[in-house]
Amino acid sequence: MFRTPMSLFRILAIAEMISWTLLIVGLIARALFDVSLAVTVGGSIHGFVFLAYGATALVVALNQRWGLGTASVAIGSAIVPYATLPVERWLQRTGRLGGEWRVRASDDPRDQRPVDRALRFLLARPGVLAAVVIAAVAAVFVVLLVIGPPGGRG
Repeated sequence: MFRTPMSLFRILAIAEMISWTLLIVGLIARALFDVSLAVTVGGSIHGFVFLAYGATALVVALNQRWGLGTASVAIGSAIVPYATLPVERWLQRTGRLGGEWRVRASDDPRDQRPVDRALRFLLARPGVLAAVVIAAVAAVFVVLLVIGPPGGRG
């Protein structure tokens, strides 16, 4: 399922769009029917998927060696509702999602940089990479839950 950077990125781009839908439906339910729980549930799901998408975009950006601009567009697309899939299509169309995971060093001198060596180490151990990403996303999610929703409670 996650055999290539493109397949992983696409799945999270679609999940981010679905989570936006859940949040928007929750906001409508709260506005029309005074069901605040809908925002809590939809917002929590969206928040977690938002962070997971950002982490995924970062890993893919490192693997694909995107520049800061491309990485910023990919990560930032999660802020705009439903923008992740058009960005994924653009990245695919322009060849930025092509290729495999870089699990082995090549003759490229960039492969000797610490960030590239660490990425290869984690990519060669997908279970460890998944655990690290999930732990980081969960930690940020918990911190954000403690801080509270945007705009305070109201």
